[in-house]
Amino acid sequence: MPIRIEEIQAPIQNEMMLFEQKFRSFMQSKVFLLDTITHYIVKRKGKQIRPMFVFLIAGACGGITEKTYRGASLIELLHTATLVHDDVVDDSMYRRGFFSINALWKNKIAVLVGDYLLSRGLLLSVDNQDFDLLQIVSTAVREMSEGELLQIAKARKLDITEEVYFEVIRQKTASLIASCCAVGACSAGVSPEIQEKAKLFGEKVGIAFQIKDDLFDYGDAEIGKPVGIDIKEKKMTLPLIYALSKASWLEKREIIFLIKNQSHKNSTVKRVVEFVKNKGGIEYAQEKMQKYYQEAITLLNSFLPQNEYSISLQKLLQFTIERNH
Repeated sequence: MPIRIEEIQAPIQNEMMLFEQKFRSFMQSKVFLLDTITHYIVKRKGKQIRPMFVFLIAGACGGITEKTYRGASLIELLHTATLVHDDVVDDSMYRRGFFSINALWKNKIAVLVGDYLLSRGLLLSVDNQDFDLLQIVSTAVREMSEGELLQIAKARKLDITEEVYFEVIRQKTASLIASCCAVGACSAGVSPEIQEKAKLFGEKVGIAFQIKDDLFDYGDAEIGKPVGIDIKEKKMTLPLIYALSKASWLEKREIIFLIKNQSHKNSTVKRVVEFVKNKGGIEYAQEKMQKYYQEAITLLNSFLPQNEYSISLQKLLQFTIERNH
């Protein structure tokens, strides 16, 4: 039986409901247009996995406080700002199946809304003197930007090694989940050592999460994103990097040529998917994902007591690698 989000949320159900109210109030402004847009953003929220990490870690560490709500809100405000800006950069018309902000209100307004959300997050921390939380989350936003730029720089040459790939996803994806866990621990008032372990736990979860995402590109088109999106966008993900490392010089040259020049074609996607499967790229990526999953579980058990929160954290971790979208 697949794990359900409601099951994971059980110990923090009331906190999550209260968080939604607080988060809405933090987003409010005196400008009608801005309120319309932020209302649109809040209504289309996803599974809220990030706040769940914050509250479950804080609960497991012994205390969900007002600071926990502010920490979770800070992460959501800053992360939402980066998503709004990302959609402008990528010229994306959709976000989670709904129209993106830039699709409905154009780029200029989308950029300004992103700026507004960013400043709300900063002021929320400064007004409450949560400088420790601000440092954790600002570091994550910096790393996410660096990871994105590193990926863009490497994508042009299609020469990403496995080492660079892990550095990119550590910065781009894992740093955000790591900051959720560090914020949760920090808001509960635990020692810097425990905060560091919580952050490392989040990093391992984030890496496993991203590898799972990469595997969707080679999976069934019925689940998750359609097959071949990463290939069409010329993104070098772990299954492809491994397959190329196992290919002959001639085969490698052919695949790279196809991705560089004909990635928009369905025949190219088919050829690349077939190539990756034949070279064992899928199994290799699955093994790596399991490795990070096991490391995260071991780490979690080393610094958190067994309670309903830490049990839910294990379920949340399982959910991230077993999800089908």
